[in-house]
Amino acid sequence: MNTQRFIELGEGLGDVFELCELIRTNSGRLHRAFIFTTGESGVLSLAAAFDPAGEGNFMPIYICREGIRGSGKESARVTRFREAATQAGATPIPVEVRPSKDYSDRDQYYRHITGILRLNHLIPPLR
Repeated sequence: MNTQRFIELGEGLGDVFELCELIRTNSGRLHRAFIFTTGESGVLSLAAAFDPAGEGNFMPIYICREGIRGSGKESARVTRFREAATQAGATPIPVEVRPSKDYSDRDQYYRHITGILRLNHLIPPLR
């Protein structure tokens, strides 16, 4: 992999449906699915990392950032995401991260998450 980058879809219900559809239509490329939790603020982000297409070196990580409140009971959006990932042969991995508001810009936030994923061997290291 030469490049791994987050692609933000949005925070709404339609964006989660789009992420689920990306998982379904690219199930053969799905590398991992993630549910990022933020502890104190209680918001969730849903994300899916895909292997590069063809001979490309780009690993996209699509994310619906912090658009779901974690209220104890699982929301319909999280349930749909889990179902799409399971149908594609993956189990979403919960990962605790700091909320994006703790960072001065989104690039810094995504670098932080990328580092966590690499350190835990959830995405491959750069070559």
